Amino acid sequence: MKRKQLAVYFIMGSENVTEKEPLVLLEEALQGGITMFQFREKGEHARKGEAYVQFAKACQALCQRYDVPFIVNDDVALALKIGADGIHIGQDDEAVLDVKKRIGSMLLGVSTHTMDDVAEAVANGADYVGIGPIFATTSKDDAKAPAGTDFLHRVATAYPALPIVAIGGITEENADQTTRAGADGVAVISTICRSTNVRETIQHLQR
Repeated sequence: MKRKQLAVYFIMGSENVTEKEPLVLLEEALQGGITMFQFREKGEHARKGEAYVQFAKACQALCQRYDVPFIVNDDVALALKIGADGIHIGQDDEAVLDVKKRIGSMLLGVSTHTMDDVAEAVANGADYVGIGPIFATTSKDDAKAPAGTDFLHRVATAYPALPIVAIGGITEENADQTTRAGADGVAVISTICRSTNVRETIQHLQR
């Protein structure tokens, strides 16, 4: 993968969007310049069954129109079923090596919180790692304690060839701290979902 694809990595599910239709927001974000999209449909009121699959396909079709990689969060079966560009897993999901065997040449992203996590992800074929939460976040109920940029810098120094995306509590104001620490880009949920000017927000994140 190209490291620049991680520049502005948008993560979204229907529960993250309150002010407009999720597909409307996604297209605004694609037009605004996001470089990767992760479909993360979770929560109490998340779509289920066929509605879940059709929502994923609709998001995927928009990403294809704008030539932006479409990544599925956690659900390997869905990613394989609809031919996603990649899958992103966390430490509580299926083992990295097992997922890699299942998905073949698809992109594989892994959320990491320790140097051991990073080493395992790299050894088992991860294309990039997500590091975080960097700052405190309200987007995930089960988020771990903020790691700050020190851990991010340690990983970037130890693995200079590894594409890294920073996640957790990232805003237009603090995004530059993560790139200075060695991240190739930032992954955001609420910063875009709650923005009153999506294009401008994305431009700020890119800078």
